[in-house]
Amino acid sequence: MSLFLLAAIAVALVGCAELLPKSAVRTEVQWQTFNDARALVEAIQPYKTTKADLASLGLSDVNPAVTLLSHVEVAVRFPIGGVINASDVDPGIRDCLIAGKGCSGYQLNIKRIDNDRVGNFWLDALRFRRETESRGWTFTALILFVQDRAVYAVYGGQPNVLELQVDRNPLGPFQGWGDWVVGTITP
Repeated sequence: MSLFLLAAIAVALVGCAELLPKSAVRTEVQWQTFNDARALVEAIQPYKTTKADLASLGLSDVNPAVTLLSHVEVAVRFPIGGVINASDVDPGIRDCLIAGKGCSGYQLNIKRIDNDRVGNFWLDALRFRRETESRGWTFTALILFVQDRAVYAVYGGQPNVLELQVDRNPLGPFQGWGDWVVGTITP
């Protein structure tokens, strides 16, 4: 009987890692990988691609990854006349700034990050040691328009995010006892 109990406990403990929390941060868009998003931006042909062309590919002002930029926000990003000369910037940026209110932009921000707690279930549950592994990718792009034509596009981001965060509390569940005592003493 005791051998059966030990076997049952061993089987239960092996699966304990599956009881650790998991979370995800995702921008709900059609592009499933960094390369998918990059291909979209690389397909933009300055002075030829229109907003309608991009909308047919799923990129429009109603996309949850898009932040609309006014001509003022674009001008703040490219302060020509201060440190930067007009001749030093891409012609698309220059033409957009010259267009004034005819200039607009899309700032594209996509995030796909999975956060999984890994490690020992009991050390995690008792708050002695918590390890969180983050995997995924992030993508950003800036697309500038004059009227409805894309005149400039650039992208960046992290094609491969892999981070491990380790939180160690030597006192485990009693680590925050000082805050608890102060909270019960003061009104």
